Amino acid sequence: MTQRNGNTFISTRHIAATPEKVFAAIQSPERLARWWGPAGFTNTVQRCDMRPGGHWVFDMHSPDGKTYPNENVFETIDPPQGSQPGLFVLRHIAQPLFRLTLRVQADGAGTQVDFVQVLDSAEMAQQLAPIVEPANEQNLDRLTAEVLAL
Repeated sequence: MTQRNGNTFISTRHIAATPEKVFAAIQSPERLARWWGPAGFTNTVQRCDMRPGGHWVFDMHSPDGKTYPNENVFETIDPPQGSQPGLFVLRHIAQPLFRLTLRVQADGAGTQVDFVQVLDSAEMAQQLAPIVEPANEQNLDRLTAEVLAL
């Protein structure tokens, strides 16, 4: 369940796979495009330069046919190493502005994924909460399915 604290949305998910397998689904441009977004959405990627400072430009297509342009800059891409968690941070530079952090860490029988989205504006967070809260859970559902499919 996604929790909101001001302009911050926090979701946590356990995935029955190693942190390395989970991070591979996050770090691979092809796999990221498959699971990114709410249920029923698809993505058309124009550019995905998977490195810190690299840009990810894509259109997200809703089930009702609407297209939502997106542009992000990758800030951190640190895969898990041994007992060190993996960290993946991107900055969404199209409206609405936000920073998304995915932390991937072993939790005994698999991996805990912390999905933390911080919107730049408290007003925007309030307005988008009814969309963001279920969408973030759906993102994690889709990530889980992508990881467990291989």
